[in-house]
Amino acid sequence: MTSQPTHKIPRQLLAGIYAFSPNRETLGAISYLIVENTGNILIDCPLWDETNRQFLINQGGVSCLFLTHRNAIGKRVKQMQEFLHCQIVIQEQEAYLLPDISKTTFENEIQISPNCLGLWSPGYSPGSCCLYYKKNGGVLFSGRHLLSDPDGKLRPLRNEKTFHWPRQLKSVELLRNRFNRDNLSVIIPAANTGYLRGKGYFENAYEALSEGNW
Repeated sequence: MTSQPTHKIPRQLLAGIYAFSPNRETLGAISYLIVENTGNILIDCPLWDETNRQFLINQGGVSCLFLTHRNAIGKRVKQMQEFLHCQIVIQEQEAYLLPDISKTTFENEIQISPNCLGLWSPGYSPGSCCLYYKKNGGVLFSGRHLLSDPDGKLRPLRNEKTFHWPRQLKSVELLRNRFNRDNLSVIIPAANTGYLRGKGYFENAYEALSEGNW
């Protein structure tokens, strides 16, 4: 099988946070790496090529691969785990998509590290979830739960792959109630970042989360 080539080294978005190039194996989604003293956390599956493998090694490896939704599972997730010797964390309703692979599942939330918390946010898919990172003023990796629209506005987007739209809207409301201006500064989506004019994330995140009326 011919591998999908990439020649771009992941770029640093914020202190300790790196973004990979979009991976067409995961519908063009972007994966992220959080570099932490307690163990690096990889969010979703990047293209599994030599450039990305070497980058992860150079950053100190990966202790946990956190999957935000079913379409974020790459074709080579088993090879990734074998190479990185990492824990895989996935919401329990989508764990069946990883048969014969060692994994950790959760229902509503899971503490992955002292600074990282996984949160179930169903709607886009049954096991869609976000990852909250305490540093940098509070960062929410929103997967495909919250994306940019063509105008650069943060919102849930309903499309043909949406599992349950009312449930997705309810999940957004739960995030609004959970966070505030003091603990949520940045939201980093897994796709549609081209609408963000090169920045790759939303600043003033709580305001952006609270403004929408969907």
